Amino acid sequence: MGQTKVIAIFGPTGVGKTAVAAALAELLRTRGEDAVAISADALQVYEGLETLTGAADAADSRLEHRLVGFVPITRTYSVGEFMPRAHAEIDTALARRRRPIVLGGTGLYLRAALSQLDLRPPPSDELRQRLEREAAAHGPAALHARLERLAPASAARVEPTDRTRVIRALESLGVESAAEGAEREESQLWADEVRVPTTLVGLVIDRDLLYERIDARVDAIVAAGGEEEVRRAERAGASRTARKALGYEELLRGDPETMKRRTRNYAKRQLTWMRKLGGVRKLDVTARHPSDVAEQIAELSG
Repeated sequence: MGQTKVIAIFGPTGVGKTAVAAALAELLRTRGEDAVAISADALQVYEGLETLTGAADAADSRLEHRLVGFVPITRTYSVGEFMPRAHAEIDTALARRRRPIVLGGTGLYLRAALSQLDLRPPPSDELRQRLEREAAAHGPAALHARLERLAPASAARVEPTDRTRVIRALESLGVESAAEGAEREESQLWADEVRVPTTLVGLVIDRDLLYERIDARVDAIVAAGGEEEVRRAERAGASRTARKALGYEELLRGDPETMKRRTRNYAKRQLTWMRKLGGVRKLDVTARHPSDVAEQIAELSG
């Protein structure tokens, strides 16, 4: 087999990454390879949010899944903590001559798994509380104006009325950080340098079909007890980072329709990230069976 390459699969919510990875693992098994999936998702790390985040079953007999549901729901967690853990999982798999399949839905976590990033420390709880107080006193537009001064490129991607995303963007800057610091971190996100040989594949699909899948997925989450899962997490004292899970606040309010709309918007941002990913090979999965897509990925990865 020669040097084992990492396979990384990125794509928007609902595109079918997990099904493709399972089919790929089965195909590789017929060729004498043993695959392991390594999740690169900011919210699937949490124990107790598996239904909401669509985390794969870690006990799935078709494919072992790592870095899923291992962080307590009450704990804050950052990409800085995730990166060395992901590197260790990949290196362990390679040392055992297993084929790592990195599955990413969060652009920064995917890049952190594949590369050595120079990451700033996570924002403090005190910073978040101060920004929340300022937003309550002066409105999100005032905070957006500050974001525009510090990091114009970041501000251009956030609506001045979107309080949550404005605060999140300022958090990520540390507020006092220079704009060039944000630009440096963003440039790392879209760079194509990797730690070990990697085939990076981006899955795309017809937009209308993707939105249909997203709506069906939200309905399935609700039917599977997603609302009760979120309420349990809330009673347990979910951390501020766990509460960022897409749909958390909406299902807490019993509002799946808003969750559908936000998920569709998030999928658009994921596709935007994909267009910027260095070295990505796009595969259109519209009207294709996962095993067919897996065959193509196996050919690309050698």
